[in-house]
Amino acid sequence: MSDRNYEVLAPKDGTPVKMWTRGVPVDESAMRQLQNVAGLPFIHKHLAAMPDVHYGKGATVGSVIPTKGAIIPAAVGVDIGCGMMAVQTSLTSHQLPDSLAGLRSAIEEKVPVGRAFFAADTLPKESDKAWYRGLKAGYEAIEAKHPKIADRKGRSAALQIGSLGGGNHFIELCLDQADRVWVMLHSGSRGVGNRIGTYFISQARQEMERMFIHLPDKDLAYLAEGASLFDDYVEAVVWAQDYARANREVMMARILDILAQAFTDFALGELAVNCHHNYVAREEHFGAEVWVTRKGAVRAGAGELGIIPGSMGAKSFIVRGKGNPESFHSCSHGAGRVMSRGEAKRRISLQDHIAATEGVECRKDDGVIDESPAAYKPIDAVMAAQADLVEIVHTLRQVVCVKG
Repeated sequence: MSDRNYEVLAPKDGTPVKMWTRGVPVDESAMRQLQNVAGLPFIHKHLAAMPDVHYGKGATVGSVIPTKGAIIPAAVGVDIGCGMMAVQTSLTSHQLPDSLAGLRSAIEEKVPVGRAFFAADTLPKESDKAWYRGLKAGYEAIEAKHPKIADRKGRSAALQIGSLGGGNHFIELCLDQADRVWVMLHSGSRGVGNRIGTYFISQARQEMERMFIHLPDKDLAYLAEGASLFDDYVEAVVWAQDYARANREVMMARILDILAQAFTDFALGELAVNCHHNYVAREEHFGAEVWVTRKGAVRAGAGELGIIPGSMGAKSFIVRGKGNPESFHSCSHGAGRVMSRGEAKRRISLQDHIAATEGVECRKDDGVIDESPAAYKPIDAVMAAQADLVEIVHTLRQVVCVKG
């Protein structure tokens, strides 16, 4: 056991993996996956595994992958730019109604959830403005070069700006340690990001076949810097990250409008955070310019604010980064799954879920069992394991949770 807060997983071949996982479970499949990625020839220095690390597609969720001369599209994933946004308000719990069901219903009416999206004749002005502010032209340039990313039903990507999606995406009203109300949400680049990611993952696999490159996992297929496909992917992934950020901003504006209508004495607080946790960016680490893929990880540079959510019945945190170079200035993006969705549905009863979400106005039906708190690692243990990566600025507990 090292006196450092991380432990080192020795490589089979390639680079080591530095793991901030003390006191939290890591399954063997995730360990093997980390070693597969570490064995690639273009990894810079080492991989960093966050305490929420768990098995994913190609690369583990909760990993930070620095690369020189290549990017792995499946490591970025198909929910490109997925991330969090949180805004502090002047409201306190005393101003909230006894029943929060009305606020939850108002949010679900204002923001399409699950597979829902806006109809063309009901597209809100915020979505329309975001689309024409630069997203439209960028997307059309990408689709012109790669028409297969187009929606088969001909729907504009503008129709999903301001929509939540399903899975682990959510909208919450939370209370901090000073009893102030926060609005927090989690979403990404929706259908268009999925199409972009899926397309370039397929292209990368074809490149490996063409070049007779054999990998331990086909989802580790990569695009090499200097090739036209690489440049096109970077253009597309940066666009999708911008789309995801705009999507969160539009949702937030609509939710704040609900609060403004419901409460006369209402203002925004000092803090607002909007951060990706599934993305790639060009950064400098250990004296070199590298591509950093954060697959379920948040940038935590010195002084930078981030968001680490728990689960439907657990605490969440607004954090400030410590700029730890060994983690490539990163921290976890949440608690991390300890059960697959299928396992959670088999092992967690509806009664268990209802008990775990007591005091939270949220869905309490079989459709969200796979998102129940027991499906995730204990958030307190996750936070303790990364004490050298971030400091806690605010501790939040949710009182309303909207799921797709």
